[in-house]
Parts: sequence; structure tokens; C-alpha cells
Amino acid sequence: MKGIILSGGSATRLFPLTATTSKQLLPIYDRQMIFYPLNVLVKAGIKDILIIVAPEQSGNFLNLLGSIFDKSDVRLEFKVQKNPRGLADAFIVGENFIGQDNVTMILGDNIFEDDFSEEIKNFKSGGKIFAVKVSDPERLGVVQFDTKMKAIKIVEKPKKWISDYAIPGLYIYDNRVIKAAKQVKPSARGEVEIVDINNWYLEKGELEVGLVRGKWLDAGTFDSLLEAGIYVKEKKLYEKFDPIINRAIVEFNEELKNLVKKKL
Repeated sequence: MKGIILSGGSATRLFPLTATTSKQLLPIYDRQMIFYPLNVLVKAGIKDILIIVAPEQSGNFLNLLGSIFDKSDVRLEFKVQKNPRGLADAFIVGENFIGQDNVTMILGDNIFEDDFSEEIKNFKSGGKIFAVKVSDPERLGVVQFDTKMKAIKIVEKPKKWISDYAIPGLYIYDNRVIKAAKQVKPSARGEVEIVDINNWYLEKGELEVGLVRGKWLDAGTFDSLLEAGIYVKEKKLYEKFDPIINRAIVEFNEELKNLVKKKL
């Protein structure tokens, strides 16, 4: 299993904060946002992770993460996405990285309270996504269930209500996702939509939809960014990080402090 973190885009909803840095490098309590999706993948035992970034922010990501896992067996690669073409484009951009393996993709601004390690480790084939009950499904991809909670329909930002269950930014697919992504035709807004990937698997009867039980935060607005920091602090989610990441952050901080002392 390979991992992909999609951290491109300009995040205009967070201007002026993102005028000088990437949204995924903004702090959520005591660490940068990017560490939360990293933690989901590392806790699931994924060691090869591709981070897709915007060209103007690539240096900032390298400064933070370029060597932070040198003392562990986590291997990070970076790929610059010059023109964001939708979430599903990540599988085309990352084709050589994925190779013949399965892949888990998580969006760089999604923060989950749940631990998805077992779902990722036990994945065999097909596709698996997740659904969470929200108050504003019209702004997200939505999944409709039958009476037995089996997914029967997936629609991106439906104009008419079909369900209160939205699809957050965590996706697990087998290697065929590359083929599926290449077959997707760009939508009216010129993007390769992830909903088409999900429907590709759904039509084959090979899409499983799990439910998110804990808190899910999409830290893409000022309010949700603040809410995420407060929630992480109150629930002490930082204590649930994989030791590999916590150790890497501590060592990185100590190294920076020593460099500053030498300069002084």
C-alpha cells in the first residue's frame, strides 16, 4: 500500500494566511496541519508516501519534511502539480509512484478523530471510501444509502437533497484507480472529479463505504481552522500520534533550536 497526500491548491478562502504559505503548513494547535494526514497513513503502516504540492510552495514543504524522517523507515517523495485538475488527477500525477501497488489518498486539510489503520491494513481490492453525517451536504460529494446502508448513488454537490452523508477526503483504492482516472472526462469546471472514480467502482459493485464515527474537520475556512485547533487541544489528539511522527517532530525542533543557538 502506497500513500498520497494531496496538498496543492491556492486556498483562497484562507487569504491572507495562505498568501505566504500553504494551507497545509498552517498550525493546528502544536503542529502543522500536514502532520495530521501524515499520521493517518503512518499509523496504518504505510511507509512510502507521495506529497503533491503546488510549485510556489514546494520549498516550504521541503524545508519542513525533506529530511524529518531520515532516522525512520518512512520515505517521502514530492511531486509538483503545476495545474490543479481535480482530486482524481492525483492518481495520474502519481502513476509512477504508485507502480503496481494499492493506494490510500488523503487530503492535506482533513483532520479525523477516528483511527483508520485497520480499514487500510485489511483492504484487499476494489475501492473503499467513507461517509460522515453533516448539516450541509450540498457543498460536498454525497452518498445515498438503501435501507441496509449499502451505497446506491454518489453525487457531487447535489442541487436536490439525496442524503445527509458526505464523503470526506480519505480514499482507498486498488491499482486499477490509475486506469479509472485516465478514463474520466473533465467536468464542466475542467477537473477530473473523484466522484467519477467512486462511481466507476460502484457500478462494478466493488465500492465499500464505511462510516466515520468520530469528529471530522475540513480545515479550509477561518472558523474550521480555529475549531480544529481547539478540538485537538481539548481532546488531546496530539497524544494519539504515531511515535514515529512525534519523535521526528521533537528531533526536528531540537535541531532547529541548536542551529539558532549557533547563529546567535
